[in-house]
Amino acid sequence: MNYNKVVKTSEKGILLIKNFEGLRLEAYQCSGFVWTIGWGTTMINGNKVKSGDVIDLELAEKIFRRDIEKKEDIVNSALQISINQNQFDALVSHTYNTGGSETLFELINSDAGKKRIHHWFVNTYITSKGNLIQGLVKRRKIEADLFFTPTINTI
Repeated sequence: MNYNKVVKTSEKGILLIKNFEGLRLEAYQCSGFVWTIGWGTTMINGNKVKSGDVIDLELAEKIFRRDIEKKEDIVNSALQISINQNQFDALVSHTYNTGGSETLFELINSDAGKKRIHHWFVNTYITSKGNLIQGLVKRRKIEADLFFTPTINTI
């Protein structure tokens, strides 16, 4: 099947991800109790982040760009339909945070409809260790809203 692909996250999408992830140059445990650093990464140079790890802004940016490219590859590989820039950005943000969801990609690829896709977006991946996380609730709603925001092509 031949379709148009958006292959890179826009600056708007990058800012969305960075806003949700926040920048921390010292390792911390996220709400899932996973050691994290930088813009929400769990790996430094092939090694899991651990307590006491410290990085500088330059390395945080380098790791972030590498992580974004990996998430863009996941989204591009999973999609079998054309999507717009906002949809791509929403999916990369979601994938950056969750690792990606086959179910979400299946819903989109099968054109399951706005109501089903939106419901899935806002009701899935909003908990950690069985606890509802308000930050994830907010993130999923913003990602869903962005996914259903048309892009405006300008000449």
